[in-house]
Amino acid sequence: MSRISIDRITDKRNLLLLVQLRWLAVVGQVVTIAVATFWFGIRLPLTQMAAVVACLIWLNIVSVDRYRRQKNVSNTQLFLALLLDVTALTVQLYLSGGAANPFVSLYLLQVTLGAVLLSAWSTWILVLAASGCFILLTLVYNPVFSQHPHGQEFLGLHIEGMFVCFLLSAVLLVLFIGRINRNLRARDAHVARLRQQAAEEDHIVRMGLLASGAAHELGTPLATLSVILNDWQHIPELKNTTELQLEIGEMQAQVERCKSIVSGILLSSGEVRGEGALQTTVKTFMDDLVSEWRAACSPRRFEYVNAFGDDEAVVSDIVLKQAIFNLFDNALEASPDRVMVEVGRANNDLVITVRDEGPGFTAEMLAALGKPYQSSKGRPGGGLGLFLVVNVVRKLGGVISARNAAVKGAIVTLTLPLASLLPGGIDGD
Repeated sequence: MSRISIDRITDKRNLLLLVQLRWLAVVGQVVTIAVATFWFGIRLPLTQMAAVVACLIWLNIVSVDRYRRQKNVSNTQLFLALLLDVTALTVQLYLSGGAANPFVSLYLLQVTLGAVLLSAWSTWILVLAASGCFILLTLVYNPVFSQHPHGQEFLGLHIEGMFVCFLLSAVLLVLFIGRINRNLRARDAHVARLRQQAAEEDHIVRMGLLASGAAHELGTPLATLSVILNDWQHIPELKNTTELQLEIGEMQAQVERCKSIVSGILLSSGEVRGEGALQTTVKTFMDDLVSEWRAACSPRRFEYVNAFGDDEAVVSDIVLKQAIFNLFDNALEASPDRVMVEVGRANNDLVITVRDEGPGFTAEMLAALGKPYQSSKGRPGGGLGLFLVVNVVRKLGGVISARNAAVKGAIVTLTLPLASLLPGGIDGD
């Protein structure tokens, strides 16, 4: 998501705040008109002022509809909304005494909101518009205060109105500027998260390039070792020694495993997801994955429960497979005596829970879950496994959560949308 899109989403939230402020303005105008008419006996053009209030209500209805229909709101739309508010305020002030009306300072409220919400050019245009309207109201207005002499009575009434206007502006500024600032802080935090995510993905790309290069370099010596071991099996002196034949066979098996890992690295770094991937099901994918890992790592006690339920057709994703292997490896290293894995389903999500009986996570590790080099292993490069798992799962639209068990050990839960395991199910953007 680009910075421009984030700004427009923030502007959409701010548009809703303007709508709420306009509703307060409608209520405030109705109350003020009623008090001025029935309490102070000031003759106001009620029909025309009611028409302005009706226009504000119609504008709010249109704004709410736009808020619901549009995904983003631009700076220009916010500018036009504030400009219409200034226009409505000007008309109401024209009908109720012009610049002599104590509520003329409400222009400052509109300008302040513009300074917070709008870009520089639109804010200055709003300042010029409000200033022009103020000057105009000193020249052209409906003289509703002509029945009051410019003496102590009118001065006291004017000061009371100024106080009400000041109090209203102060309360609204505190409330709405605070909420606008929260929106802006949320935007900045989201931008920071996106930057952090981009940096992490760049880190992964660089590690992937390094792994791919290393895989290419390892291909030749592994092939040479395989040929040499095959020749050793046919040497008469070695062929007649059963113990050596078993060791050579084990060495060949390990070399073939290394070649398979190297091939998997090259495949995952160069093949487009979904092309050439094997069709399988969730249960088969997990059962085969667990069997392969158990044969390779030989845990002392491994408890596996596949409670996925009704099976679903998916593709066998080698990148996800390696990520799950990393989870298992971390659990085994933390708890060599016992590792527990449970596969389940929550609505349309695949849920894999890995438990161990190790020392668990520290508070710092839980707070920095998925960050590179966050590890309790105390060796250079530690913590990259979980970092890669978190980012692989995130690219597939899933999440990783971790917590410590009630007694001892740690619990890591992988939640992944089943749709992301379909060919072309997610584009990774």
